[in-house]
Amino acid sequence: MYESVIIGGGPAGISAGVYLARKKIRFLIITENIGGQTLWSGSIENYVGYQYISGPELAEKFYAHLRDFPVDLKEGERVTGVVHDSGIFAVSSDKGEYRAKTAVICTGSRANEINVPGEKNFKNRGITYCATCDGPLFTGKDVAVIGGGNSGVESALQMVRIAKRVYLIEKKLHLTADRILADRLVKERTCEIITDTAVEEIFGDKFVRGISIRMGGDSEKERKLAVEGVLIEIGTIPNSGIIEGVEKNKAGEIIVDCSASTSIPGLFAAGDVTNVYKKQIIIACGEGAKAAIAVSEYLNLYK
Repeated sequence: MYESVIIGGGPAGISAGVYLARKKIRFLIITENIGGQTLWSGSIENYVGYQYISGPELAEKFYAHLRDFPVDLKEGERVTGVVHDSGIFAVSSDKGEYRAKTAVICTGSRANEINVPGEKNFKNRGITYCATCDGPLFTGKDVAVIGGGNSGVESALQMVRIAKRVYLIEKKLHLTADRILADRLVKERTCEIITDTAVEEIFGDKFVRGISIRMGGDSEKERKLAVEGVLIEIGTIPNSGIIEGVEKNKAGEIIVDCSASTSIPGLFAAGDVTNVYKKQIIIACGEGAKAAIAVSEYLNLYK
């Protein structure tokens, strides 16, 4: 029986772990990987204390900080369900079952799909949802990046350094990324920005060979782009399906208050899996710290 179990090893989970460890609370972290979506980030320029750091480097620093403490860590393990009964949380994974008095869900989110013909067929055969992870596979090739938000524009900025040509496709009339990022991309000569445009199909043979796009809502304005890589960057879906009975919003995000508490006593949540304002690494870290402090106060109150 643990005092607490943290599910997820991204910024929120690691931050919560550091805080619980400092309070000498007996807890367990269960995670598929250390770093979460931080591993997908190329250049990070807005994490306080670092003018520039890569996502994998920051994830490694998170891990090193956590390992300063004697932490019970189950890495490479996927949680399949969380059940709350009689004040105890039973956490099931693909490798075992664990029990704790409190739980902190920091499972983050997963990549959204565009659901067009060819997407399922060409996953891992030219389609990727992570430029940082798979971008180098398309060195010297023509690629399409789908999505004009921060994720899409950041991916395009990564790809212009290594790809032959980059097409950025955005359904809305304008890019929605931060102005500093959008302005930077506009200056890149090897990138063509195509707005007010939807992807109709991804086609190829054994691998991706191109995409069909429709512009301006007019079916007659169709165009085919010869590309060998498609990077889909249109947002994420919260990984909140492991627990039922907790209050969630229409997007499936777990609803939390200012102390990271949920509608279930003893259950806390932090990071991108919640309805917290904006999804940023530094915000996830702060939310993880809040959750850990709330866990400590909850345990002190109900011991």
